[in-house]
Amino acid sequence: MVKVLVLYYSSYGGIEAMAHAVAAGAVEAGAEVAVMRVPEAAPQAVALGAGFKIDQQAPVATIADLERYDALVVGVGTRFGRMASQMTNFLDQAGGTWAGGALQGKVGGAFTSTATQHGGQETTLLSIIVNLLHFGMVIVGLDYGYTGQMTLDEISGGSPYGATTIAQASNGGRPTENELAGARHQGRRIAQVAAKLFA
Repeated sequence: MVKVLVLYYSSYGGIEAMAHAVAAGAVEAGAEVAVMRVPEAAPQAVALGAGFKIDQQAPVATIADLERYDALVVGVGTRFGRMASQMTNFLDQAGGTWAGGALQGKVGGAFTSTATQHGGQETTLLSIIVNLLHFGMVIVGLDYGYTGQMTLDEISGGSPYGATTIAQASNGGRPTENELAGARHQGRRIAQVAAKLFA
């Protein structure tokens, strides 16, 4: 059984919901899945003042956790067209993991969120993917087998580079069912590819 780590940072809960959808898809494909988050870098007073969701149940990951899995799926919201600094800070501490080649040949994937339809989803996904490629990982995106990413019937996230959500104020910043279905699809694909690589 392959082991998948869904590693995320979520300020307001949208990426947290997407992380659990990715995990559900991987479980459907028969993987053993862990969902973890990276530490909050903002002072607690600042986080509370900004309305951050601080009651997230996922355990906080360590760099050592990364090596224990066959696949790593990274999810983080966009900050000015790139991944939020909390995730960047965490991955920047993985120099020893990179130097030791601990993630080479393993499967990687990315998912993200923006506050607007054109707020940098694809550039953020690519910023995550570049990091994973430096680790030597095999990247699996959100393939067009998930036709929901091509819908024109609603405003929706989704990119061939990875699952996405648009944190619309009208829905309380929660991912839509179409976006969650895309996340589940990507989670399944990542688990399936990992199973083939590590059979």
